[in-house]
Amino acid sequence: MRASLKKLSPRAWLQLAGWTVFGTLGCVAVSLAVTYVLFRNTSAEVFDLVLIEATLVPILLAAPLFFYLTLKLRELAIVNHKLVVAASTDALTACLNRGAFSTRVDDVLTREIARRGRRSVGALLVIDADHFKSINDRFGHAEGDEALRIIVAAIQPCLRADDMLGRLGGEEFAVFLPGASPVNAADIAERIRRSVAEASFQPGGRDHRLTVSVGGAVFERPVGFAELFRIADLNLYEAKGAGRNRVELAPMPPDRTPAWYQPQLN
Repeated sequence: MRASLKKLSPRAWLQLAGWTVFGTLGCVAVSLAVTYVLFRNTSAEVFDLVLIEATLVPILLAAPLFFYLTLKLRELAIVNHKLVVAASTDALTACLNRGAFSTRVDDVLTREIARRGRRSVGALLVIDADHFKSINDRFGHAEGDEALRIIVAAIQPCLRADDMLGRLGGEEFAVFLPGASPVNAADIAERIRRSVAEASFQPGGRDHRLTVSVGGAVFERPVGFAELFRIADLNLYEAKGAGRNRVELAPMPPDRTPAWYQPQLN
């Protein structure tokens, strides 16, 4: 418990004190109310003694109990938060993992449909490290892991505050750009490509250039993550087939849903 108390911030101490004080006062109030009902017809001397006891006993018992329970509940909340973060985060790169990334993107897309209807806009970029297998084969998997961390570190400064970065698996990453226009998306994709190419990677003390291919899909209509990823992934293959270390960005194909159809959002 001492270790837990040392880690408390001023705000946490205030919350802990608040729950302890108000919880204890609540117990005292209940105790006094019950005492009054049961002993109101006794003599004044007995009634005064009973009221004193009804006040002191809850304070002596409830205050430490509320303090202890509040501290333990706070510790449980911290552990639960860490578990949630661990379940949604890629251990190697600290990006969102595939499941968390796709879920959060779908959540944003659903909110955009509800808020903006058929004018929902944004882009998804799929980023793949070029010739990554050769890095593992030549320098070992430890250096390959370091290359992935360097790529993530190069991508992050290129993103805006609301953009999302996730690791889809292996050497493949994705960036979701909510609200991005085609020009914005192309600019960010090119900055990512250039930033990775300029990053320093020195396996075994020797310079080795890293590059990525970027495929992207820009949308200006309601769309789900699966459909958006399919088009972005196709454009990634176009980029890799055209020589790698390049960006291929294209708009989503037109929606074939009739204009009169309105999806039912839960």
